[in-house]
Amino acid sequence: MKILVKPLQCLVLAASLLLALPGWAAVAGVVVQLSGPLLAKKANGAVKILSLKSEVENGDTLVTEKNTYAQLRFIDNSEITLRPASTLTIENFSFDGARQDGDQARFNLVKGGLRSVTGLLGKRSKEKFELKTPTATIGIRGTTFIVEHVATDVAGAAARPPGLYVQVLDGMIFVANGGGGTSFAAGQFGFTPGAAVPPVVVPANPGMQFTPPPAFSAPPAGAPVAPGAAPAGAPRQAVDCEVR
Repeated sequence: MKILVKPLQCLVLAASLLLALPGWAAVAGVVVQLSGPLLAKKANGAVKILSLKSEVENGDTLVTEKNTYAQLRFIDNSEITLRPASTLTIENFSFDGARQDGDQARFNLVKGGLRSVTGLLGKRSKEKFELKTPTATIGIRGTTFIVEHVATDVAGAAARPPGLYVQVLDGMIFVANGGGGTSFAAGQFGFTPGAAVPPVVVPANPGMQFTPPPAFSAPPAGAPVAPGAAPAGAPRQAVDCEVR
């Protein structure tokens, strides 16, 4: 007996089989700005050197060299800019402009720091965003903030105590862990020395430096834009952000 399958059904079947293949990973975004070497450690152990317009995928662990800034534009039009000597794992990023139920954004900042500007996913599914760090977990709601984790083994060289440092550029955040919680408004800096120690407001910049090349501020050409997303470079609505 022959089974006839329509062309559309063939496409759906092929996509399903592709998703089931070992080692397959969904595209999460693309590199839109780069100032030096950027490596991607794949989930299967392979290592790839990335360049401008390189795609980043779920499962990738991105590593910037000591002089490298790297800006990523994700499929929901959000942005993450990695600072030098940073390691970030894209655990799972899923976004479909037509369907909200599949939204998911999970990152793990292993070391270093980044600047995050949220896109459509963070506005419609704020509870689905998670940025883990060694000290706290950050949940966002459409704001712009900078985070930096200073590890114990480099604290001396950095002349700063180890822990999690945050800076709020727009909106408001709430930082909480096992020791308690503190709110931070735009223009404020915060410090969390450990997972069981409450975060505190610091009166001035505690030494955070985030100075990507000027070209990083220009709207990138050829960046992926999700359906319904604002054009690159358009003003973003500043809401709030929660760090748990």
